[in-house]
Amino acid sequence: MKGRSRNGALLLLIPAIVFLVLLFIYPFGYGLYTSLTKADGSFTFANYIRFFTNERDLRTIGVTLGIAVPVTLLAVGIAVPLCYHMRRGVPGEKIISFFFIVPVTLGTVLISEGMLTFMGPNGWLNQLIMALHLAQKPVQFTHNYAGVAISVGLQGFPYAFLMLLGYISGINPDLEKASQMLGANKWQTFWKVLFPLMVPGIAISFCLNFVMAFSVYPSAVLLGQPSGPQRVIALAAYQWAFEKFNFNAASAISMIMAAIELLVIAVVLAWRSKLYKGASIVGKG
Repeated sequence: MKGRSRNGALLLLIPAIVFLVLLFIYPFGYGLYTSLTKADGSFTFANYIRFFTNERDLRTIGVTLGIAVPVTLLAVGIAVPLCYHMRRGVPGEKIISFFFIVPVTLGTVLISEGMLTFMGPNGWLNQLIMALHLAQKPVQFTHNYAGVAISVGLQGFPYAFLMLLGYISGINPDLEKASQMLGANKWQTFWKVLFPLMVPGIAISFCLNFVMAFSVYPSAVLLGQPSGPQRVIALAAYQWAFEKFNFNAASAISMIMAAIELLVIAVVLAWRSKLYKGASIVGKG
């Protein structure tokens, strides 16, 4: 019976393994191979050397991190207290959740296009600001860093919120009651009891949002200055691939993107392990 159960489990894993190989492992392997070769297939490190010696391309790493890290920190930072407050349910929770989910259904392009209409120089927001005499001329919300950051934040925040809300809601409420019965105030209960149990969810939420934000492309093109201050690393890869038709160089940039994302994820997971300190999973009820 055990052998049959084991074989049945293996059969169920086959579709997942095939999916993983076709959509992740093979593309990554092919991209790595392409990045280490020339157009004729000969081995070379020239694609990586070209990137790191090209000041304009190398600068895209700092530009992209300058967008992704603050936006991710802000999204997760806002989601944590909001989810903490909503963990036991609040009036109008379904309506609140609905409005948080809307940006996910719209997608990055529609959000960016909507921002151009709503927050542009002649948009409704600027018209309202000027009508209230809060500014003498239109405020520059788009075609700059702020426009890109707002768009990326609107797209990423719902994921952080929904993931953390589900995670925090699953923490056993008896732990809070026990802490308060032992004399801890609300802040001590949160910081010493709940926060360590929330750390795994916070870390995973941060990693997911960071990867999404670091891969920013449509927002940078539509709402930033893609030829200047908001030339992100994904745009550099696109230009090498579809403007200069050098797919080997573009693959190298893609591999560099993946390496940076993996490095940040490793740092965050190491922080989680250090801070979590073996907080018992029994705390989830």
